[in-house]
Order: sequence, then C-alpha cells, then structure tokens
Amino acid sequence: MGKFIKAGRVVVILSGRYAGKKAIVAKVFDDGSKSRPFGHCLVAGVDRAPLKVTRKMSKKKISKRTRVKPFVKYVNYNHIMPTRYQVPAEVQPATMVTDQQMDTSDGRIEAKKFVKSLLQEKFMAPPADKTGKPSKDVLYLRKKLRF
Repeated sequence: MGKFIKAGRVVVILSGRYAGKKAIVAKVFDDGSKSRPFGHCLVAGVDRAPLKVTRKMSKKKISKRTRVKPFVKYVNYNHIMPTRYQVPAEVQPATMVTDQQMDTSDGRIEAKKFVKSLLQEKFMAPPADKTGKPSKDVLYLRKKLRF
C-alpha cells in the first residue's frame, strides 16, 4: 500500500493535549528515529482557530478575531487521522518547522511564530485552487472542528 501521509496533508490529532485540533504534516518519519523508534510525524497545527468576521466590524476587531494560536509537535501515527485535504504547495509545509528548531525551546518558539504568521496570512487571503476559487483545504484548516 502506498504512503499517503506526506508533507502537506491535513490531519486531525486524536489524543493528548491537542485532541480534536487540525494540523499540517511538516515532515514524516515512517521508520522512526533514534529517539522515537516508531512511525511518527512532525506537525504544525492550529490550537485556537480564528473567529467569525463580518463586514461591519472595525479593522481593530478584525485583527483581534483573526489571530491564530499555533502548535508544533511530534505525533505518533496512531494518534492522527489523515483527512482528504492537502494544503497547496505554495504554503511550503516542509519549511514550516525543522528538526533543529524542535531540539531547543527557543527554536520551538521561533517555529511557532513563523507558523502563526504564515497561517494568519493564508487565512486572510487563501491561495486559489485550479478553478480560481479560494482553496477549500486552507478554509477547512481555518474552521474549528465540531465534535
């Protein structure tokens, strides 16, 4: 069977602190690594999704309501559920988070800041798909999962 969990796939975290949150796979480790001898992946996700915005809101209120709280984490394959969505290549999921950043707490903070700026930018102006409409993959990642 082919591997379908690749960089750019949108997944739902099933257990732990971020259960029910959506994330993008940044890097996969199918055979595991020395510190984690099991199949896992590095994900960058949305801890707190942006709120609904209407036309009559002020710019200040819109900027507050479109804030995103991100997270970066290594997750076991058993604890994620892949979705049919895959973010466009222009989002560049492989460059979101690196292994070197995950080694130190300062690196993780730096990675979260980058993910936050990238996600907020893409949520405000979603990239277009083949038909020219806003990408449904990015819009799905923006919505809070109801369960």
